Amino acid sequence: MLFLLSIGIGISGFMFIEENYTFIDAFYMTVITIATVGFTEVHPLSDAGRLFTSFYIVINLGIFALFASVLTTYLFEGELREILNNYNSIRKVNKMKDHVIVCGFGRNGIRACEELQKNNIPFVVVEQDPELLKELAPSEIVYIEGDATHDEILKTAGVERAQALITTLPKDADSVFVTLTARQMNTGINIVARANETSAESKLIRAGANRLVRPDLIGGTYMANLITKPGVVEFLDMISGTGELKLEEFSFEDMKENFREKSIMDLDIRKKSGATIMAFKAGEKRSFMINPHPSTKITNGDVMIVLGTEDQIKSFANYYTTKKLML
Repeated sequence: MLFLLSIGIGISGFMFIEENYTFIDAFYMTVITIATVGFTEVHPLSDAGRLFTSFYIVINLGIFALFASVLTTYLFEGELREILNNYNSIRKVNKMKDHVIVCGFGRNGIRACEELQKNNIPFVVVEQDPELLKELAPSEIVYIEGDATHDEILKTAGVERAQALITTLPKDADSVFVTLTARQMNTGINIVARANETSAESKLIRAGANRLVRPDLIGGTYMANLITKPGVVEFLDMISGTGELKLEEFSFEDMKENFREKSIMDLDIRKKSGATIMAFKAGEKRSFMINPHPSTKITNGDVMIVLGTEDQIKSFANYYTTKKLML
């Protein structure tokens, strides 16, 4: 824009000051002055023409210095790198399918990303906060810079191809908008939304959220249980993912062919792996039952929650299933 403006000023100036200059003459003088090539003038310049040319050269030197400064900023202060990172992220997202979109890279978003990474699930982060983007840039996390409440940003993140979306945005209104937009773009997507206020829960459900999480409520309940039920909390800490015990989910489809349609008694899981089936869900529409009866058969659509140490879970997975674990 400055370059075009400079050319316009040069042509106008030469034609106004030098009466015998045509448009072509003025354009030629403008170009050789900007380029500083030192060619001879088309026609001898008047004193006013020489004065104008001198100031015009100084102005263009300033424009060149500004251009050099901007270019240096892009090359050495990270702007170009950020543009390239965003471009590369978009290319990676375009190749993704059945991935997870994490909206927000705050404390909750970071923990969500850690769990997804640990389970080798592809995901992309959507974030607009400059400070949080500085943390994302040097990492290997795929991210899109932008506001998740904007339709085009969710499209860029591949919402139409995603299997799930997690919104950890601090404002409930933004979470409602993201949930509503994502549900419209992908009717089958699984949406987990953060809710800060009780009044937002019904709005998020109506907008299309499958599950709600209230971090403050969970934190307060946890602290109270440390006083009222310390033993329960200690046990839950053991199976929370950082303790020595692990919980893992296995579906009917994960089981090897020869172990399908078998009862828990027939599988003899405790003896062969040391693990325990803590909960069992028969079909998608039923709720989990704790400590299922040994005669319970594993059929299509069923889900098992298996409890054990890391070695016991791995032993169960290797012997009974085809699932690849990332413990």
